[in-house]
Amino acid sequence: MNTNSLQQHVNEPTRGNNIHDLVMTTTDLSINGLEVTGKIGDHQMIDFSLEVQDPNTRAQHKQVLDYKRANFEQIKEELGSYNYEVLMSNKKAEECYMILKDQIATATDHHIPRKRIRPTNYHPWFSQEIKHLINARQHSYRRLKRYQTEPHRQEHIHACRAVKRTIKSTK
Repeated sequence: MNTNSLQQHVNEPTRGNNIHDLVMTTTDLSINGLEVTGKIGDHQMIDFSLEVQDPNTRAQHKQVLDYKRANFEQIKEELGSYNYEVLMSNKKAEECYMILKDQIATATDHHIPRKRIRPTNYHPWFSQEIKHLINARQHSYRRLKRYQTEPHRQEHIHACRAVKRTIKSTK
């Protein structure tokens, strides 16, 4: 579960003395008030609430690694300075993997700076209706360019106004 960034929230038995029912989330999700309660058949019920972000709220800037400013020479030097034979002697493959993964993560944190980025294409007001109206506007524009008649010009003006009006009302 650690390698997939999942967190298990059920720590009490749910069937006899065993944990048969799982509630797993990524670490950025929040589970509140998890309780193992009454029985259904031979299983215990799990009651909890899940905290999720409203998709219509404004997205926050997020931090990402800035590989353009990374110092790869220092990363190579730091990773090369460890004595892996000593670190990994008498260890299972899973333990060796975790050691190597931790060493790489530490070197990355030390030598690759982070930068803040804005979410791309985040427009909560952009609905299917607006998408349909924009497509209709583009279609009317193509017809206007092709035929260049007054009815087509009026159709395009009407389509432009419909898009503008709908976007304005949803923002």
